[in-house]
Amino acid sequence: MRKLSLLILLGIVVNQTATSQTRYELNTGWVCSPIGSVKATGDKISAPSYSIKGWMPATVPGTVLTTLLDNKKVPDPFYGMNNEKIPDIYKTGRDQYTYWFVKDFTEKAPGNDQVWLQFRGVNYSCDVFLNGKQLNSARHYGMFLRQSYNITKLLNSNGTNRLAVIVYPIDPVGNPNGGQGGDGTIARNVSHQYVAGWDWIQPMRDRNTGIWDKVYIERTGGVNIKNPHVVTMVPGVRKVEGPQAPAQIMASAELENPTATKKEGVLQYQIDGQVIKQPVSIEPGTVKEVTLPMYQLSNPKLWWPNGYGPQNLYTFKFQFLEAGQTVTDEETVTTGVREIQATWNTATRSKQIAVNGQKIFIKGGNWIISDAMLRFTDLRYDAEVRYHRDMNLNLIRVWGGALIERPEFFNACDKYGMLVMQDFWMSGDCNGRWVDPAKSEDQWTRRKYPDDHTLFLNSVADQVKLVRNHPSLAIWCGGNEITPPEDILRPMKDSILPALDGTRWFVDYSNSDEMSLNTLGGNGDGPYGIQDPVTFWEHRTFPFNSEVGSVGVGDYESLKRFMPAENMQVPQYPSNKVDPVWDYHKYIGYNQYIDPYGAAKDVADFSKKAQLVNYDQYRALAEGFSNHMWDWYTGFIIWKTQNPWTALRGQMYDYYLDPNACLFGLRNGSEPVHVMCNPTDGMVTIVNNSFEEQRNLMLTVHFYDLNGKDSFVTQVFAYIEPTSIKRILSVKELAGKLAKDKGVFLSLQLLDEKKQVISDNCYWLPDANGNYSGLQSMAPATLKIKATQTGKGKITVTLTNAVNNPVAFFNRVTLLDAKTKSRVMPVFYSDNYFSVLPGAEKTITVESDNSNPLLISIEGWNVTQLAVPVL
Repeated sequence: MRKLSLLILLGIVVNQTATSQTRYELNTGWVCSPIGSVKATGDKISAPSYSIKGWMPATVPGTVLTTLLDNKKVPDPFYGMNNEKIPDIYKTGRDQYTYWFVKDFTEKAPGNDQVWLQFRGVNYSCDVFLNGKQLNSARHYGMFLRQSYNITKLLNSNGTNRLAVIVYPIDPVGNPNGGQGGDGTIARNVSHQYVAGWDWIQPMRDRNTGIWDKVYIERTGGVNIKNPHVVTMVPGVRKVEGPQAPAQIMASAELENPTATKKEGVLQYQIDGQVIKQPVSIEPGTVKEVTLPMYQLSNPKLWWPNGYGPQNLYTFKFQFLEAGQTVTDEETVTTGVREIQATWNTATRSKQIAVNGQKIFIKGGNWIISDAMLRFTDLRYDAEVRYHRDMNLNLIRVWGGALIERPEFFNACDKYGMLVMQDFWMSGDCNGRWVDPAKSEDQWTRRKYPDDHTLFLNSVADQVKLVRNHPSLAIWCGGNEITPPEDILRPMKDSILPALDGTRWFVDYSNSDEMSLNTLGGNGDGPYGIQDPVTFWEHRTFPFNSEVGSVGVGDYESLKRFMPAENMQVPQYPSNKVDPVWDYHKYIGYNQYIDPYGAAKDVADFSKKAQLVNYDQYRALAEGFSNHMWDWYTGFIIWKTQNPWTALRGQMYDYYLDPNACLFGLRNGSEPVHVMCNPTDGMVTIVNNSFEEQRNLMLTVHFYDLNGKDSFVTQVFAYIEPTSIKRILSVKELAGKLAKDKGVFLSLQLLDEKKQVISDNCYWLPDANGNYSGLQSMAPATLKIKATQTGKGKITVTLTNAVNNPVAFFNRVTLLDAKTKSRVMPVFYSDNYFSVLPGAEKTITVESDNSNPLLISIEGWNVTQLAVPVL
């Protein structure tokens, strides 16, 4: 059985893709000391008798900076300008952040078993000692290369053992001179690049030095199962519902025999009540890859991306039975049965992704990393990926300046149906695509980064094995905006990936013509600033845009979490005068888009109006791309949907997991079945992103003036084919007349045969001068609110607007702790930043694991803040 005691103490639920027969994590009880304070060598330090009294408690997994922060040795680098108070490794030298880490643990020497020590990630190089002996014959290098040591013979007979690891930072550490990736030399390492600073983050002062990923002890018998691999093939074009034709399953695993005797036995796995076996013999001291017979799975339960079908998962239990009887090791793989296809769309001239034979219009978000200091938890991964699911996205691209994401991230993507485009560790910024005066070396030199190509390729092979079983993993990408050097690219593309995976599309780099033919010039992606919403509808951009994005300032409560009160200054336009803390946290301007709502009086007013801009910006982005689905575009990926620190741009929720209006504007615009209006020609259009035709949809169109007067336009039945768009009627002329003086609201709704609203879209249109003059003088609306606990962790909120009221405009519902009145986070809202029409009722669900007494708060543009208890 898995040993969960340490994990239970942390309150973490683990759902790993591959789990051994007996494995536990070394994640508590570590201590550390800087190299300058330790005179002894590793063989002395790792002896249990050596005194470590006075050593500092260490956070493992974690970084040196995490440990210093947890011990209150440095201020929170995410708050204000605190990061400037922390010494940077470029100025101090590498010894400042070179640390010894020590862990005492109990593990008795086994009888016939084998015991293994495993590191899933150390940044950047290290030497490892156990009970007075060095485990690695040569120093280990590489942030992404796993380590495994057989420690059977080094365990003390009394069960008391000491592990000592000295961790050295990357070299060179890079000069954080304000360039993308600083001076670029960070990329000479096989490591992440953002830690030297980027246009959305300040540098991490220790460059994330440390034992940053999990450390395990594993006990097996005489044969150890390693890197099990499951491949699923789903031929043909499949439907989500109904009986399925068979799927083919191919499985393999590496078997390691560390003993001095030959091992005979059977490798087998179990699925769906069946056992598939392969006899095998393994010579002493060898590792052998074994392929099992192909299995045909009848009537499989398929895995589908978000919005298209369920995320069914199967568990494969791999076992090695020595002499066909005794189980010496066991690993489980949880995966989904599905097949990824990539074809060229001749109309758009870009790649088109299909799953199980069905084409998928890609609606994606760029992901950097969950936490800039590598403080990863299953719960945070789950919450962040769930937010992406809730935005009605179906893909997350993991950007090349960061990591091959962790299995726990992929577990969440498997669960929520998020396809993953995974970049390798390259970036055009550091790796030489452009002339850049901030870089210390010329383009030809940078083009050859990293220094050690063999280490890069070994790391690629290892990380592919780590995550290849996840059904969510759909695309491998050679690098961000640049290919790896040719002697890295060719082995990756031609040998490593075909041999170790071979089931996914590999694109050379993120804006490659192979992915999205660039006939417009420029870089093939972007832009990255705020745009007129009309642009998304009418301006044809790259046919599969891997990076297109915009603003993302949170509301006032979000700003208060990391911005000192004295820095709460309204950014000025057109002078672009910005407070230094805003600038430090990478603010980009909202320019003239705030002023049509009235000049901001203070930061609270600015952030309130910014939410209107946020919502409109991302709804328009999703709608504009969807309006040209399959003729202009096969997909888009927003730059970016989340931040790993307290930045002020490109985020649908803040670092603390508090959503802003970007999330809900994108959620609305990306609905699987959605009704929308083109702002240029007034064309009301329905989008169907499902595999099924939609019949008997009732479309209703209304205008409401600022006093709540209803100007009914039409009510008509509509039909739409699968994965298509359909234009219904134009309201341009009427909208112009009604909006001319003060603006007007346009309400579009789609109802199904049960008269249930499946798409509800409310636009606020400006007056003839482009200003929202009517909004600035709206009469107040009073809502009736009821909040009821309707299940474990689930609250139903009902809001009713009286018939004679104006529109209750742009309301945010917030879950509060009843005692502290502070926001509960994370929380998942079925909708937010919504409007309630006169005489209408709006019901939303709120989900949270918080068990304290709770309040529901509601506040809108013309709705005074009110909090009611959850009953």
